[in-house]
Amino acid sequence: MTQVSENKVFGGRHVQYRHQANSLACDMRFAIFLPPQASENHKVPVLYWLSGLTCTDENFMQKAGALRIAAELGMAIVAPDTSPRGEAVPDDADNSYDFGHGAGFYVDATEEPWSAHYQMYTYIRDELPTLIEQHFPVTGEKVISGHSMGGHGALVLALRNPGLYRSVTAFSPICNPSTCPWGEKALSNYLGEDKTAWQQYDASILMVKLEQDQHIPALVTQGGDDEFLEQQLKPDTLVAAAKGNDYPLSYELQPGYDHSYYFISSFIEQHLRFHARHLGLA
Repeated sequence: MTQVSENKVFGGRHVQYRHQANSLACDMRFAIFLPPQASENHKVPVLYWLSGLTCTDENFMQKAGALRIAAELGMAIVAPDTSPRGEAVPDDADNSYDFGHGAGFYVDATEEPWSAHYQMYTYIRDELPTLIEQHFPVTGEKVISGHSMGGHGALVLALRNPGLYRSVTAFSPICNPSTCPWGEKALSNYLGEDKTAWQQYDASILMVKLEQDQHIPALVTQGGDDEFLEQQLKPDTLVAAAKGNDYPLSYELQPGYDHSYYFISSFIEQHLRFHARHLGLA
């Protein structure tokens, strides 16, 4: 790993690193916040945060207002980039914001030319946590959260890997990507036209299939004035799936809030404290 930057904040450390990601076959950057409690003699649990379309590791760390609460709770936060990047990594020919660079959708691509680099599911589930646990004073206890495309990724990773995370939360997640324009574009390109292959990355479908002993606590917060609510996000499908399977999902629709980081910063403390309870920190 190569350190890119470091800042002291709320008694802890926010550090950016660059490293060679084997699963993505390119250099990747991530940011980690280590709270003041973290030391060689005291390891802390980790929240993995997955950001949305066009974002990098910087958006959440700089805009969400999460670090003060994480410092209080004794929780590390890891924020990866949203896709592989670099001159050798293929990008959308039209340079659109919702596919290619900045839009990895947290899937393992099977279609060329994407499959050589766009293995974000494996990177987030396996490679990055292994790296974090080898080099930083953290435990193996993990929770996961995200926003929009990242909310989709957080839900999918949690639902597909029972027992890997203690809890999952999401802000404005893409709940049913198999049936929305963002998801249809990304999944058809990364995975091909066979829609049965898409189901493994659709939280509303995955939630219906889980056995009762595979359920973990989940919280989803959605802005009522989100411009993408009806066409792209479709939270009603996730709520219906949870009800149909008695899944412990808490869903909150917050009137007047949009899709921005103003919305995330308004409710991030609630999400961090939700995770802290399930990590035994509060």
